[in-house]
Order: sequence, then C-alpha cells, then structure tokens
Amino acid sequence: MDEVKSIAKTKMQKNIEKLKNDLSKIRTGRAHTGILDHLTVDYYGSQTAINQVANVTVGDSVTINVQPYEKNMISVIEKAIREGDLGLNPATTGDIIRIPLPPLTEERRRDLIKVVKSEGENSKVAIRNARRDANDALKKLIKDKEISEDDERRAQDDVQKVTDQYISEIDKIIESKEKDLLAI
Repeated sequence: MDEVKSIAKTKMQKNIEKLKNDLSKIRTGRAHTGILDHLTVDYYGSQTAINQVANVTVGDSVTINVQPYEKNMISVIEKAIREGDLGLNPATTGDIIRIPLPPLTEERRRDLIKVVKSEGENSKVAIRNARRDANDALKKLIKDKEISEDDERRAQDDVQKVTDQYISEIDKIIESKEKDLLAI
C-alpha cells in the first residue's frame, strides 16, 4: 500500500519537474541561458547540445553571449540558433556570438500564455492519470485480499491529498510564469 502511494508520488513529482523544464524554454522578456538548451549542433558527426560545445552566458538583460570552445564551431552554432524555432537573430563579433532578444509584443505574450496554460492542463491530466493508476493498484490489492476496504479507503484519501497538493503546485507555477510573461 505504501509502495503504491510512493510510486504515485514519484510519478507526480517527475511530472512537475517536466513542466518546469518545458516552461523554462518559453521565453519571457528577460535573457536566460535555458532558452538555448534544446538546440543541438553537429559536433564531429554527433548531435550535441550548444552548451556542451560553447560557453553560454547572459550578457545583460536582453542579450545572450555564446563563446564556442573551438573557432570552427562559430558558423555552425550561429546557423543552429538562426534556424531554431526561437525567432532569434545572432550576430558574431570575433569569437563571440551575441544574441539580442527582441521585445515581446502584446499579441505574442498572449499566445505564450495560452501555451503555458495548455502545458499546465497537460500536467494536471498526467497527475490525475497517476492518481487513477494508484487507485487501480489499490483496488487490485483489495481484490487479491492483501488489504482491507478501510485501508484502501484511507490510502485513496492519501493519494487524493497528494494529487490536490501537486495540482495546486501546478497552478502556482502557471500563475508565476504568466506574471513573468506579462511583466514588461
């Protein structure tokens, strides 16, 4: 019974981490290095993350600096950033690639908020699925006569409390990201 609750809690926690990771890729008005995390370049025949072949730093609040470890990677990294789905236009100065982040328009902010809310709903569905899986496992334990109905009812209540806790955490994360997007 404790194992079922533990598995459900682990699934829910992984879901929260995934949501945070997904939302970190959604750009707000400020520069942060996480924007480039999902971009990869061809590094001697294998696809490698940009932060593995270059030093990625924040120059100021609206600029990201990328300094490749090898000079021959400058054009490859620049091309990957330009062709990425971020709408960024990098400029090379010597051996440093500077990426100015254009200001977000009001329309683009509204679109990003819709994406954030959609991600939040997907996470809530995944958490509810973890709750359903846990409840099914508890029902199977009753069927196999490994626990009593009272124990099952208490365990279901515990799983529901954990579910409510994680769903409220998702709401807080979404609300925080919305405030970030609306901040000018």
